[in-house]
Amino acid sequence: MKSFLTHLECSSCRDLHAADQAQTVCRKCGKSLLARYDLAQAGQLLTKTSLLSRPSTLWRYREFLPIVREENIVTLGEGFTPLLHLKKLGVKIGLPSLWLKEEALNPTGSFKARGLCVAVSKAKEFGIAKVLMPTAGNAGSALAAYAAQAGMETHVFLPSDTPQINKREIQAYGAHLVEVSGTINDATKKMNEMKNQLSGFDLSTLKEPYRLEGKKTLGYEFAEQMNWKLPDVIVYPTGGGTGIIGMWKAFDELEALSWIGPERPRMVVVQSTGCAPIVKAWDQGKSESDFWEKPGTVAAGLRVPKPFADWLILRIIQETHGTAVAVSDDEIRDAILRLAHTEGILPCPEGAATVAALDHLKRKNFISPEQTVVVFNTASGLKYAEVLSGAGFG
Repeated sequence: MKSFLTHLECSSCRDLHAADQAQTVCRKCGKSLLARYDLAQAGQLLTKTSLLSRPSTLWRYREFLPIVREENIVTLGEGFTPLLHLKKLGVKIGLPSLWLKEEALNPTGSFKARGLCVAVSKAKEFGIAKVLMPTAGNAGSALAAYAAQAGMETHVFLPSDTPQINKREIQAYGAHLVEVSGTINDATKKMNEMKNQLSGFDLSTLKEPYRLEGKKTLGYEFAEQMNWKLPDVIVYPTGGGTGIIGMWKAFDELEALSWIGPERPRMVVVQSTGCAPIVKAWDQGKSESDFWEKPGTVAAGLRVPKPFADWLILRIIQETHGTAVAVSDDEIRDAILRLAHTEGILPCPEGAATVAALDHLKRKNFISPEQTVVVFNTASGLKYAEVLSGAGFG
């Protein structure tokens, strides 16, 4: 197996960048870079059935990931998480073909393992010894774990009210932790102030091209798990947006391989009413979001006041005839219990938000009983002890 990576391309102006050196954002317009592959050649050599004998990790899609030399792969067994049929909950809410992608089974307990294993592996391939990143919690845990295995020095910047388990986890892996008053945007500002002093490589969301490549394997996986027939609707919790952008990219690659057709699921972005910049921009018909003042929600991963690639998230919603929905913290708490009681799954608040959003989508007649709908639990609920110890969970 080898990588068919050829170059990087700007997601906006289409300027081309070399893939054989460490890159951040487009040198011309400052937007996110996308990894590109020789899919024509790959399609001649690979078939869908050739995947069946491969390991049940995201590295089964090795040819469509950017690591050139296999010895640089840093892995903890991430990916190929279960796609679970929510039979009982689906019947209760009138969606008999309701499915959940269970990302809590990834290393460090969240979907962030996908992006960070690939980003750290590529950083290792480039000979990078020190990495930096702002985080809302789970991404910092994942980075610290993979960087520990890769032998890299790591500096993680996060809001002081980040869940305690994330802080302790990050420190346990040996990373340097910097707490900042405010949001992830404030953590980013602090990191940028210290970047020159630390001389580390920035792995911020969509400010380097390879975390996205790990996240896109979500799309590859459930396409394979659904026998290469995509669902009608994808309901996804969106903070920085790497997952939804990654799946959108994956579907284009799969079509280029002739493994799926041109049909696409309608993409639904889910945010919290306490921090919903994408939902507000969508409702107002804007192409970019405004900064969300004073964000607050129990779903720490959704507390992103202005995603770096907001314009691309909004474009994906429009292109797929999707929508954007905001749910309250009370709805999130209720959905945690609903999913736990009916299916035995304890979701994180962000994952519960996608379940809560189904009620909104049904009221709007956006989804109907005959459709196949996929929601995502992006992390284990056990990582949110503060939420579970709050009102309504005693």
